[in-house]
Amino acid sequence: MTLEQEGTGLGRGEAAGVAQEAEVIRAIERQRLQALVQGNIDVARKLHADDFELINPGGRSLSKDQYLGGIASGQLKYLLWEPAEIHVRLYGDAAVIRYQSQIQIRVSGNLDSGRFWHTDSYEKRHGQWQAVWSQATRIP
Repeated sequence: MTLEQEGTGLGRGEAAGVAQEAEVIRAIERQRLQALVQGNIDVARKLHADDFELINPGGRSLSKDQYLGGIASGQLKYLLWEPAEIHVRLYGDAAVIRYQSQIQIRVSGNLDSGRFWHTDSYEKRHGQWQAVWSQATRIP
């Protein structure tokens, strides 16, 4: 039984629909990460809600404009972002994902790398899944 189906009480057909929607969210998260690494701000804007907020590993809160602006300016440059298995919990038009990743990033010219836990919330707005909140925690 997959994480998406545990304890849901769903029938086989409903569970298959949940599993399929979870795969859609995983694909969107991978697309979002790829856009961030490639600095593709047009794609990234579409995948982040207007009220998106990131809590970075340093505990700082960044709005969508601050986060994507930092990437667009080159102040924030992802060199590598490799996610491990992405776990998804669905709640109607909301979902929570979590996964570990390996990241290499250049922040204001300083190189940093490490492993991180990510917890992100998604909402389906106007038929499109978008990242709303994101938090990254460094794994010592």
